[in-house]
Amino acid sequence: MANAARMVAGVMEGAVAAAGRGAGDAGSGGVASAKVLLGRGCDPVMAAHSLRMLPPLLGGAQLVVTTDDDEFIARLRERKYDAVFFAPGACRWDAARAPIPGGNAATCGWGLEKYRALVRETQGAAVPIVESTEEREMVPLLRAALGLK
Repeated sequence: MANAARMVAGVMEGAVAAAGRGAGDAGSGGVASAKVLLGRGCDPVMAAHSLRMLPPLLGGAQLVVTTDDDEFIARLRERKYDAVFFAPGACRWDAARAPIPGGNAATCGWGLEKYRALVRETQGAAVPIVESTEEREMVPLLRAALGLK
């Protein structure tokens, strides 16, 4: 539960920082309710928290969050997304040069470089890919990827 508290505090810090730069609350700074983001994390509890917390901070954008590669790859192949993001925990695993949990036989040992290549292959070169090891950076980065203030 300490991880969840850290995530909430970090996301809120990022939301406050974004508001200070003009992002405002969920009702200002743009509407993104027609946009859909795909996320790859590695912790189901954190994924559930993000599904509740992030949409109001991202102009109502829809989120699809996965924690394993079977689902992530299936989702990448089923439709185009407005942005793809890698959760801070997954980015920390990559920064430590360790495999991101939730891999499968085909992706065993992958780091973010290979995941990025897969995203580009399935989503095209123009799709924004958002990554950060810091929860506090995610809201501003995701808002920018969605074209929100």
